[in-house]
Amino acid sequence: MADDKTLRSPQDSSRIAMGEDYEVAYWTDKFGVSREKLADAVKAVGNSAEAVGQHLKQ
Repeated sequence: MADDKTLRSPQDSSRIAMGEDYEVAYWTDKFGVSREKLADAVKAVGNSAEAVGQHLKQ
């Protein structure tokens, strides 16, 4: 089944897919950060939503 780009939340809420604009929009809104800050966090700790959330709280 192909990705449905009309979705507002990620299909796998445990991972952050930086290549999907709708997922980036969801996570930047959820964490209250810019795309660049989200990308930096994913680069630092991987694409685990939990790890990124913890990293951004520091």
